[in-house]
Amino acid sequence: MVWAAALAGALALTGCSDDGGSDDGSSATPSATATADTGGVGGATPEAAGELEGSWLATADGKAVALIITGKQAALFATGGTVCSGTAGQEGGMQMIRLTCTTGSKDRTVGMVDSADGDALQVTWEGAAGKETYAKAEGGQWPSGLPTAGLG
Repeated sequence: MVWAAALAGALALTGCSDDGGSDDGSSATPSATATADTGGVGGATPEAAGELEGSWLATADGKAVALIITGKQAALFATGGTVCSGTAGQEGGMQMIRLTCTTGSKDRTVGMVDSADGDALQVTWEGAAGKETYAKAEGGQWPSGLPTAGLG
């Protein structure tokens, strides 16, 4: 049950805000604020994330990791206090994720997407995290098949 609390906390940290550009009464959507220093090459803005969109979950070194991508915005949360925000999308023919973490961590700041489908997302991070595989979270539920022992 600890993992459920960690996931709920990570999702709550994304907050909800409307895009500020619409007065049509549509519901608020989760958002992450990208910073000016997202690690982009030459200030390039990635194209929309497409199949990367959604909430992705993994466990790494006994910690829950939540990667949330909405449009071109990305956020990552890991148990232990890691909070990162930035961008995700096409850059030079590659799917890239570029994040800045409030803790100064460089473990997951630049990631190249190796594969993405409706169920799994595989990212190779330039930092210490290396290659990670994320499972798609549907309906706020922890995906089956992920190890949860020792999370906390």
